[in-house]
Amino acid sequence: MNLELKKAIEQICKDRGLDRDMLVDTLEDAVRISVLRRFSEDADVEVNYNDETGDIEVFQFKIVVSDGDVQNDETQISLTQARKHDPTVQLDDEVGFRVNVADLGRIAAQSAKQVIIQRMRDAEQEIIYEEYKDRLGEIVSGIVQRRERGGWIINLGRTEAILPREEQIPREHYKRGDRVQSIIIDVRKEGRGPQVVISRAHRDYMTALFRREVPEVDDGVVQIMSVARDPGSRAKVAVFSRERDVDPVGACVGVRGSRIQNIVQELHGERIDIVIWSPDIATYARNALAPALVLRIVVDDEENLLEVIVPDDQLTNAIGRKGQNVKLAARLLGWKVDIFTESRYNEANAIGHGLEQVASVAEVSLESLIGAGYTSLDKLREAGDEELAEKLVISNARIADLRSAINFLAPVVETTPQEPPENGAPVD
Repeated sequence: MNLELKKAIEQICKDRGLDRDMLVDTLEDAVRISVLRRFSEDADVEVNYNDETGDIEVFQFKIVVSDGDVQNDETQISLTQARKHDPTVQLDDEVGFRVNVADLGRIAAQSAKQVIIQRMRDAEQEIIYEEYKDRLGEIVSGIVQRRERGGWIINLGRTEAILPREEQIPREHYKRGDRVQSIIIDVRKEGRGPQVVISRAHRDYMTALFRREVPEVDDGVVQIMSVARDPGSRAKVAVFSRERDVDPVGACVGVRGSRIQNIVQELHGERIDIVIWSPDIATYARNALAPALVLRIVVDDEENLLEVIVPDDQLTNAIGRKGQNVKLAARLLGWKVDIFTESRYNEANAIGHGLEQVASVAEVSLESLIGAGYTSLDKLREAGDEELAEKLVISNARIADLRSAINFLAPVVETTPQEPPENGAPVD
């Protein structure tokens, strides 16, 4: 009775978390491969593990042929030789012979051991892959092991993960033995085993942290609709409450900012703006561009563009340092965003509207007018006929049409002289 083998199988299954039937199948396959290498690839071999005794039983099967017709000793046996083992056998019967595993030899035994080790490693890697591929988006904690060309190797316990350079928060520094938290963003099958990829810079990491710190997010009462991050610096998170009596911003911030502070500390001071999501894109954009004050928003659905008009003194707030505020808002919204001051927008619109109509009447392109330096109706009015004819290459009739359009759109207002005072004193 081979109790040592039986105990070894039980211990390996316990230590490695491997399926017992899978391990037994691996053991049988390894022995079968070794037997075939020792005898012949043509041999018909059956290997069974006896669960009661712990022994490995190997049988070789041969076909009974007429005496003198044996062409392959590994697959055939003569009738005379077969009847020495079993007097009742007939031609074409299959006869099984037990093979002594101990007779396989040292080389065969070593080969079997190598196959078992490799199969166990493959099985263990498959288990790890199946476990971690279902944990995408989950926060994990690990110990920094070493640096590699592509990033840091983090020990997660059962396996190692890579924290690529591009998935690290800028200006964060690690050393061996540091404990770091991150989110699983990918699990790849590779030759050396499953490769778990983790991230601290991914926007989903922010979502996962809110889910962990804010019960209302975890149970779905408060939904995170979108996240935009400049990792390590600033982030915007759009939230929406499914229940009227639950304030999504208050839920995320927590009492005295306790919940949001836990997230900020984990991200080493990254500033987080909580934005109220709205199905109305203009309202949503106003919220996203806070703290800037927005006067009005022009929505261009075809171009997926928002023209945002702000007071002249709010341009810096709207754009933000190095354009950060407007860039994060655009990413959060999923729209292109152009910021205009009120005075510049009004001027541009007035110029554009008037010039476009004049150009249409005079049958001249708007680009030609602007290219010639006529960026306002006043400049056109001040230009002489010869100048217009030369710069725009138009006839006198077109010039007349152009002047009629200017007068119609922006007529000259004539001032009425004031009546002198009755006492004849001059008017100031």
